[in-house]
Amino acid sequence: MAKKCKCECPKCMPGWLATFGDLMSLLLCFFVLLLSMSTMDAKKVKEAIGSLAGALSVLEGGTQTEVSRERIQKATPIQKTEETSETVNRLSSAIAEFKQFTAGGKGPAIVLEEGEEGFFIRLPADITFPPGSAQITNEDALLFLKRIALIIKEYLPKNVEIQVRGYTDNTPPPKNSPYADNWELSAARALSVLKILIKDGVNPKQLSAAAYGEYHPVASNATPEGRAKNRRVEIWFFAKKNQEKIQKSVLDKTGK
Repeated sequence: MAKKCKCECPKCMPGWLATFGDLMSLLLCFFVLLLSMSTMDAKKVKEAIGSLAGALSVLEGGTQTEVSRERIQKATPIQKTEETSETVNRLSSAIAEFKQFTAGGKGPAIVLEEGEEGFFIRLPADITFPPGSAQITNEDALLFLKRIALIIKEYLPKNVEIQVRGYTDNTPPPKNSPYADNWELSAARALSVLKILIKDGVNPKQLSAAAYGEYHPVASNATPEGRAKNRRVEIWFFAKKNQEKIQKSVLDKTGK
């Protein structure tokens, strides 16, 4: 009787181990997909870290644990980069923080917009200046400008020019105002914002000021809401190479 040949097949892994490996691979893919669809809120992470540091009494300013606008505005770190798009994102974040702390305020809000010449921040005069005045007394507005100055000083590329532009509605200044007309008022408001930026460390060589009076409205002056939108100061950011183009645009608008 012939002997049966002994099977020489190589040993394989157990059947359950292959199933287990497939399951682990599927779970890994599942969590990778979850992570790819999620977003990290850097601001909330920083606040959580700050809260933990406060609980452990590890604070930059001693053992003070009160969360104030000024502490958050000054403590938020600013990363350095040469990307203008990142500068816009940083400015947008500062505006969002301002809106959060001043929630419930009435009238036009601070906005960041893009234009043909560059991008700009629009500051409603009702937030920054009392009627007929060019002196900023609003503490929130001063803290916001301080934050903008920090971004400009530490983050904005050096080849970017900054122009502060003042505008008014068509209502003449009050009789007791030191300004004879809206030209003087808009110029004084632009210079007031410019001087605050310089005081907070912005390089004066990057700055300039312009006054437009009542002649470049963004809304109708027939309604109180429209006039409130027209009373504004805009901080424009544009590359130096666009300087001649901007000057030509201003001359075309003024008819000179």
